[in-house]
Amino acid sequence: MAERKPVAVVAGAGPGNGAALARRFAQAGYAIALLSRSGATHAALERELTGARGYDCDVGSGESVARAFAAVRADLGEVSVLLYNAGPGVFADVESITPEQFEASWRVNAYGALLCSRQVIPAMKTAGQGSIVFIGATASRRGGPRSAAFAPAKAAQRSLAESMARSLWPAGIHVCLIVVDGVVDLPRTRQGMPGKPDNFFIKPAAVAQIAFELTRQDPSGWSFEVEARPFGETW
Repeated sequence: MAERKPVAVVAGAGPGNGAALARRFAQAGYAIALLSRSGATHAALERELTGARGYDCDVGSGESVARAFAAVRADLGEVSVLLYNAGPGVFADVESITPEQFEASWRVNAYGALLCSRQVIPAMKTAGQGSIVFIGATASRRGGPRSAAFAPAKAAQRSLAESMARSLWPAGIHVCLIVVDGVVDLPRTRQGMPGKPDNFFIKPAAVAQIAFELTRQDPSGWSFEVEARPFGETW
């Protein structure tokens, strides 16, 4: 019987960072579980990546998360790496944002991160190793005028990740966060900023490479927070 590949879950397997994460870990020999709200989102990646499987999952629903991870374990095995990329932004100021949008942003960025993490922690603790990588944002550190929902949600995600790291590092589980500071290179961002040069944008493949390298760090020198930004970004 062929030995099973290690399993990497990409929660938020849409275009951009999600797709790049899936490609990078598939290249490294992982079996890839693609989690997104609808099959249409991950169908193309399933066709592209040998051994990748897609699972419909609403990360803001405990039942949906439990069902998806049970299927991943049955199909592929226990999870070695969780790449939490779910968290689309809702951008409006405090007077324009709706309470429903505020809650939805928190539910995907923070609550979903908790739900997915709790699905993989027990097996990682038993194995004495594993990685949980959160794809964060500069908004976790400061709230801009139009990030009245996104910034609090990303700040909650970052605080959760830090709490998890302090709790789980001694068990051999590397919990870490990539602060993405800049505009991710996507067709829609290119269309919205037609005058910007290539080096204005963050390449998803570069973010995915950082995530991969984080999972390869020696435990004696683990990083918790790493920033990713193009040189032209103001910081």
